[in-house]
Amino acid sequence: MTATLPPRIGGWLLAPLAWLLLTLVGTSLACALLLLLVINPQTHQMLAGQSAQYVILWYFSLVSALAVWGYTLWLTVAFFKRRRCVPRHYIIWLLITLLLAIKSFAFAPVTDEVALRQLLFPLLAAALFVPYFKRSTRARSTFVQP
Repeated sequence: MTATLPPRIGGWLLAPLAWLLLTLVGTSLACALLLLLVINPQTHQMLAGQSAQYVILWYFSLVSALAVWGYTLWLTVAFFKRRRCVPRHYIIWLLITLLLAIKSFAFAPVTDEVALRQLLFPLLAAALFVPYFKRSTRARSTFVQP
C-alpha cells in the first residue's frame, strides 16, 4: 500500500511564496518601527498635541499593520504546510494588500511617483497570482492538507 504524497512546493509556486515572504519581512519591519514609536515617550507627547481624529487614525494604522502581519504570518505557515485553504486565503490576502496600497495612494501625503510605485507591485502581484491560483492544476494538487 503506497500513499501518494502531494507534490512539493516548487515551480511557479515559488514566485507567490517569495512574494509572501518578502511581504512578511516588510510588514515585520514596519510593525517593529511602529512598536518602537509606541514605546517612545516623545511619540505620546506628540500625539497628545494632535486632534483626536489624528490619534485614532494613528492607532488604527498600528492595529491594521499588526493584523496584516498576523494574517501574513499565518498564511506563510499554512503555505508551507500545504493547507487546502491556502489558494482562497492567498487571493484574499492579495486583495487586502491591494486595498491597502490603494488607500496609501489616495490618502498618504507622498508624491504621486512614490504612491504609484507602492501601488504597482501589489497590482502586478494580484494580476499575476489570482488567475494562477484559480486555474493552476499544480496549485490544486499541492494544497491538499486539511
